[in-house]
Amino acid sequence: MNRSDNRMNGRGSDPVLITGIGVVSSLGNSFDAITDSLLAGRSGVRSVDLGPLARNRQQFAAPIDDIPSPATARLAADPAAFARMDRLGQIFMSPIASALDDAGMPADLRGLRIGLVMGLGAEQLKAWENDFLVGGRLVYEPHRDASLVHRIAGILGIDGPAVTVAAACASSGFAIAIGRQWLQSGWVDACVVGGCDMLSPSGIAAFYNLRALSRRKDDPIKASRPFDRDRDGFVMGEGGAFLVLENRSHAQQRGARVYGEVAGVGMSSDAFHMVIPSTDPTHAARAISLALADAAVTPDSLDYINAHAAGTPVGDVAEAGAIRMALGSAADHVPVSSTKSISGHLVSGAAAFEAVACLAAIRRQAVPPTANLDNPDEKCPLDHVPHTARERRVEITASNSFGFGGANLCLVIRKAA
Repeated sequence: MNRSDNRMNGRGSDPVLITGIGVVSSLGNSFDAITDSLLAGRSGVRSVDLGPLARNRQQFAAPIDDIPSPATARLAADPAAFARMDRLGQIFMSPIASALDDAGMPADLRGLRIGLVMGLGAEQLKAWENDFLVGGRLVYEPHRDASLVHRIAGILGIDGPAVTVAAACASSGFAIAIGRQWLQSGWVDACVVGGCDMLSPSGIAAFYNLRALSRRKDDPIKASRPFDRDRDGFVMGEGGAFLVLENRSHAQQRGARVYGEVAGVGMSSDAFHMVIPSTDPTHAARAISLALADAAVTPDSLDYINAHAAGTPVGDVAEAGAIRMALGSAADHVPVSSTKSISGHLVSGAAAFEAVACLAAIRRQAVPPTANLDNPDEKCPLDHVPHTARERRVEITASNSFGFGGANLCLVIRKAA
């Protein structure tokens, strides 16, 4: 199958396009800023103080320095609503509002068929911890409250369907998949999809106890080392991304700018263990193969794979095996990198953020590097892109997200025809 054949997928002639991007992260709060940082290999990781309640007060992580307030026009009904939100709410509200603005959506969204799908795990635990850290007692006296997705929908006037999905590190990828399905089913005309996450003492302690985090103490920028022989776990990041999705016919009717197409989705489950990655690559490979089939592209057609590769000893080897199983001999020449080495692991927001990394590769025609890949692990035999971005034609990309519990997802994102 040649490239011209690949432009039509099995879903018909009205593909799902990305028309808006909103991001907050340690690498910046705009598509251009994040693209610059990723391609330069400029890390957002540093030593952070998690406060007196943290098990290890100083921890290497990639925090957000500034959460931009959304455009006032989107909060015309209640301009102080953003200031009243806790940190998690602001991390979600800011990129959602920015994505809507970037897509050129009207300030008044009521009555329009716009959906919202938000990837987020352990929402109530995060809310209780945020409250406790500022002296509140919700953790002792929890009360019923609207979920974050419905509060944000209400503030922004999004009155279409709104749901939260939790699939561990693949949460925001599942959100993208659900939004795409809503559009293909004709239930909405546009959908805001993605996810975010925040740094918290309890979250970091939990991953630390699971021995999932790097325990390096020398240089924070060198701590995240996906695919490297000396990797010892991931570095947590903060932030995330939201995309506005529309069918091509709707986007053309509006005259919308287009960043790319969500061309394929593949999902599977390891059904193996709650926190330990399966060493059997079969299930993750199936998610990749299903995504390629959904997009009607062959492994040889791929120009770049953004790997989940967080830097854990078992997970990186398993993913390399899955990529080789799904791609066959094409794995020898399809460039693979892990941008978690630069941004940290955004957990619930990771998949959407890495979809943005794929769009950055398409926009700049260059593959972002894996930082700190000094000694590639021979158990991960892939076409790595260490240290420095690789300029090349990039039209068709795949992004892997493999979460705790065996939630496997692959997205194929390509240049829009």
